[in-house]
Amino acid sequence: MKKIIVSIGIILTTIAGMAQNKEFAEAMGESLAHYANCKSVEDFQTLGNRFGLIANTEKTEWLPLYYQAHCYIIMSFMEPTDAVKKDSYLDIAEQSITKMIELAPKESEVFALQSMLYSARLVVDPMSRGQKFGALSAQAVGIALGMEPQNPRAKLIKLRNDMGSAQFFGNDPNEYCPQAAELFKNWDNYKIKSPLYPNWGKGQVEEIVKGCK
Repeated sequence: MKKIIVSIGIILTTIAGMAQNKEFAEAMGESLAHYANCKSVEDFQTLGNRFGLIANTEKTEWLPLYYQAHCYIIMSFMEPTDAVKKDSYLDIAEQSITKMIELAPKESEVFALQSMLYSARLVVDPMSRGQKFGALSAQAVGIALGMEPQNPRAKLIKLRNDMGSAQFFGNDPNEYCPQAAELFKNWDNYKIKSPLYPNWGKGQVEEIVKGCK
């Protein structure tokens, strides 16, 4: 009888987990669909907060934290001049990334996004922040590529960092154009682990390739 009760308990727990996973997948899928409609800082803030609500409900999932941070990093890049606002957006993104690293310390995408965060910090004030955040960004993307050498987002972030650094120091960023072309050519060869995993970046590589011509 005891074994039967234990077995029933396991089955009920499994069924409950499946229901929760389905609700999580649906909430994430609906939210991800809104990316295409985001045109302004306010749009991305609304979407980022939506992912934040999912993260508060699903405390063991790293993906909603990823997308919340991603939205706020984009907001920082979109803010035209206000450095205080830029950093305030990045503060929220950094909080999410810190939690995300705790939940998924072996996910390449986590450290690729951390590298993007540090690059955004640098952009706020390149003259005073270049050395510190350039090094941190390079370290984070190095971890990402060490975990998963073929991760296209990690490759894209490193490429943009290298091109930006070349331009900053007066070198020709076009020397990285062959890398950009190769990355774009092979982009679709990388298979994401699930439909909810990060899949952005191909359009950005295409823009770099177009700019090289």
